[in-house]
Amino acid sequence: MRIDRLLCFLRFAKSRGAAQRWISEGHIRRNGKRVTRLDQPMAIGDILTLPLAKRVLVVRLTALPARRGPPAEARSCYEELDAGGTIAIAGRDSHF
Repeated sequence: MRIDRLLCFLRFAKSRGAAQRWISEGHIRRNGKRVTRLDQPMAIGDILTLPLAKRVLVVRLTALPARRGPPAEARSCYEELDAGGTIAIAGRDSHF
């Protein structure tokens, strides 16, 4: 499944066009690497890093949705890896 469709189906983007703009601007990461192509294929087990309004969301895909369903259906297709605890994964210094 293309990443732009996935972002729309999982309700991270309001429309496929919005997802395409988000990707084109270089804001999305798949398995730690910046996504540069709109047709980037996604698979179960991939990890997405998404910048949201006030935080960064890190999720693992557990299923590929067949449609843009209700929010509960969308949430069943991924699991959050960073619940925004005291030390957020996305906020850690990545330099060794």
